[in-house]
Amino acid sequence: MNLKTLIGQLRVLAIAEGISYLLLALTMPLKYNYDYPMPNKIVGMTHGVLFIAYCVWVIVVANDKKWNFKTTFLAGLASLLPFGTFIADAKIFKKY
Repeated sequence: MNLKTLIGQLRVLAIAEGISYLLLALTMPLKYNYDYPMPNKIVGMTHGVLFIAYCVWVIVVANDKKWNFKTTFLAGLASLLPFGTFIADAKIFKKY
């Protein structure tokens, strides 16, 4: 992955966003079952920033690469599904 390219930056964001999504799923029980909210606050804020950055970068890359609506939509939808950004990286972003 070349961080000097837009697609390389998107791929890194996709992996980071996917990891933060999974970590958020792990911290939720700490917050609601054990009344220990601090890890969830930290991971939640991190995930929120990464989610927004990923969504913005999908639009930036879509404009740069002239993606069609379907590709752009699937790349954006991936951020809402567990493991979605990992799949988007493998199926969409790696091609570029």
